[in-house]
Amino acid sequence: MQRTFVPLVLTLLFSPGLAHAQAAKSYPVMAPLSQYLIADRNAEIALARSAAPASISDHAEVLVLTQHGYETAVKGTNGFVCFVERGWTKAPDDPDFWNPRIQAPFCINAPAAETYLPITVLKTQLALAGKSSSEIGAQVGAAFDQKKLPPIARGAMCYMMSKQGHLSDADGHWRPHLMFFAPLVKAETWGANADGSPLFASEDPLDRVTIFMVPVGHWSDGSLDTAGMHH
Repeated sequence: MQRTFVPLVLTLLFSPGLAHAQAAKSYPVMAPLSQYLIADRNAEIALARSAAPASISDHAEVLVLTQHGYETAVKGTNGFVCFVERGWTKAPDDPDFWNPRIQAPFCINAPAAETYLPITVLKTQLALAGKSSSEIGAQVGAAFDQKKLPPIARGAMCYMMSKQGHLSDADGHWRPHLMFFAPLVKAETWGANADGSPLFASEDPLDRVTIFMVPVGHWSDGSLDTAGMHH
C-alpha cells in the first residue's frame, strides 16, 4: 500500500472541513432504519465472519444489528467477536456517516471487545435513538469524560479481511488489512504514514484511539488481493 491510495476516510479525518462540506451534499441525515438492517440474519452472520479467516471467525461470538441494537446471534469460544459496523461509527463529519450502504465487517480480539466494542455499541444506541451526528459525537465525548467508556486496552486488534464489505463509497471494500488500536498517540511515533512504511494510521480524538493499519496480501477466504499487488 502506498500513500497515494490511503483510504478516503483517512484523508477526511485529517481534513474535517472538507469532510463536513462533502457530508452536507451526500448523506446529511439518517435514512429509514430498514435501510441499515440486513433482513437475512444468516447473511449478516456470514458477512461478519468474513472479516477474519475461518480458523478464527468460526469460533468467535457473532453480533447482528436489530432495530434495538446489537444482539448476540452466535456464542463464541475463542474471545473474538465478529460484527458489521455501520456508517455512524465514523467521525461525525465523515461524508459516509449516514450512508446506508456502509457495512464494515470487524472481527476483534478480547481486549478490543472489552474496550473498543463499547464505543460501537454506544454510537449505535444513539443513532437508533434518533440522535444527530453532532449529538452522537458530543455524547461519546461526554461518556469518555465521565469514564462511562473505558480507555482502549493495549493489545486490542481487529481483522478486516472481508471482500464483501463496503467501507466507503470511494473505496468499496478497499484492501484486506489488520488494525491495531492504541491509546491516542501520534502516528509518527510508530513510523506510520511515512514514505515507504507498510504501516498506516488514523488518529481519532473522539474515540481517544489511534488506529494502525497493516495491509495483507489475501482476503479471509484465502484468495489473493490482486488489486493491492499492483500498488
